[in-house]
Amino acid sequence: MSLEENKAVVRRFIEAYNARDLSIFDDLVVPDYADHTHNQVGREPFRQLFSLAFGAFPDWHEHIEEMIAEGEMVWVRVTATGTHTGAWSLSGVPIPPTGRKLAMEMVFIWRVVNGRLAEGREVDDSMEFLRQLGLVEYTERGMKAFGENLR
Repeated sequence: MSLEENKAVVRRFIEAYNARDLSIFDDLVVPDYADHTHNQVGREPFRQLFSLAFGAFPDWHEHIEEMIAEGEMVWVRVTATGTHTGAWSLSGVPIPPTGRKLAMEMVFIWRVVNGRLAEGREVDDSMEFLRQLGLVEYTERGMKAFGENLR
């Protein structure tokens, strides 16, 4: 497939995610999808992650800022926003809804094979995500050093 076709697969996947259309998984994700971020294999565990996210952040939206493709690989940088209004769990620890609005930048790296996502990684600022949820706070020293750079 061409680089533009691979980018179109990723764009279609993100658009389906934003529309909460999990039916797209069968068309766009291989059955043995390798999710390197969450250390799991299979389309169904990947689909389940999305179901959980939709429940916790029903208004989550990912806006594509830029996309780069080379060979089978597609890198996409998004700005993600959402409100934590549903149950969420981190490493098995339940996090009750906080009502907090989140905004973060994320980078996804996907390998596209024959028009389907075959493996992927996510790069984001997990600490910033936790801070925005109110689960971690910067120390006084950290605020002095980085305060004006913190959101």
